[in-house]
Amino acid sequence: MSLIDKLQWRYATKKMDPAKVVPQDKVDQILEAIRLTASSSGLQPYEVLVITNKEIREKIKPIANGQSQIVDCSHLLVFAAWDNYTAERINNAFDMTEQIRNFTSEAGTAYRQMLLKVYPARDAEVNFTHAAKQVYIGLGTALIAAADAQVDSTPMEGFEPQALDTILNLKEKGLRSVVMLPLGYRKADEDWLLNLKKVRRTKENFIRWIK
Repeated sequence: MSLIDKLQWRYATKKMDPAKVVPQDKVDQILEAIRLTASSSGLQPYEVLVITNKEIREKIKPIANGQSQIVDCSHLLVFAAWDNYTAERINNAFDMTEQIRNFTSEAGTAYRQMLLKVYPARDAEVNFTHAAKQVYIGLGTALIAAADAQVDSTPMEGFEPQALDTILNLKEKGLRSVVMLPLGYRKADEDWLLNLKKVRRTKENFIRWIK
């Protein structure tokens, strides 16, 4: 199957088979794709929590509209953004870059100082919103990577973020939940959405060429 064929194959799975477990190598491949994806200034201002614990997932289900995929999936990914940009977080990112590349540059130093001047001075909610936008780049990459591995997934915003933050103790980690992504395998005989045609706008109504 080509990538386009796999994207045609994927859909937001409504019913997952709790008896089927996604192999570790496929989970690792999806997580590595997220880790390698793009982010603004290369800061990667979020973390991905992988929840396999059934008891924790049972606690999450009621604050997520009772969506069954949360407990029936193989692995539940929670994308949690930084609650703020701090000098420490920015410096850690640039220090890591200089260490891995084994050099510093005037341009890199100037860019670091610019971010240190602008980001920490902004309102924390503005910074969280910016970080949350980076999460969606990772989510998009995860959806494509899961499709490539022929693993089913369902992006979820339908939950109570503050309640989830409490369950996962995110506040003390300086994180706030943004979106969840169950990974698993469809239960074909119980998923009403499976056999419905994929609906997308036509290319003519979706893509504009400016020449």
